[in-house]
Amino acid sequence: MLNIILFGPPGAGKGTQSAFLVQHYGLVHLSTGDIFRANIKGQTELGKLAQSYMDQGQLVPDDVTISMLESEVDNHPSAKGFIFDGFPRTTAQAHALDSFLDGRNTPVSCMLALDVVEEELKARLLSRAKTSGRPDDANPEVIQKRIDVYNAETAPVAGHYALQGKYTGVDGVGTIAEITERLRAAVPSE
Repeated sequence: MLNIILFGPPGAGKGTQSAFLVQHYGLVHLSTGDIFRANIKGQTELGKLAQSYMDQGQLVPDDVTISMLESEVDNHPSAKGFIFDGFPRTTAQAHALDSFLDGRNTPVSCMLALDVVEEELKARLLSRAKTSGRPDDANPEVIQKRIDVYNAETAPVAGHYALQGKYTGVDGVGTIAEITERLRAAVPSE
């Protein structure tokens, strides 16, 4: 089974690139952002709670996020593998994901990290706000807070997978096709 963590700051292109990797490898795409937005749209209690954190540019608490993700993995028992997009966001989540997947004898295969400079991220998010309808992409102060939270709390997760020899940084600037090709070249052979 191929389990890929697609990693990078907000606006790095994880969602866009996930679609190409899903199609190429036949994987299930698990985006915590999409899972949260579905709950928010459905006005579930979890959705309301997640929205309150997201509106402030903060991370949703680990226990909520991990439970939701485990449920999604369990909903796909015959999957060839998964792309984890937007998870793990903390070292504690990385340990929880490792434990969860190791318990199913299907460990993380690799972490592919999209490297994009901060000014490019801000421009991409503001541009995305015009078409996505996501209010968190339209506010420069919330964007900066999201980037700051990523740098302080999420970026250190890369070290967790680097210690396991599973981390690969990939240049996330260029055309979509160029970035896709770089990612495919970085996926380990089965």
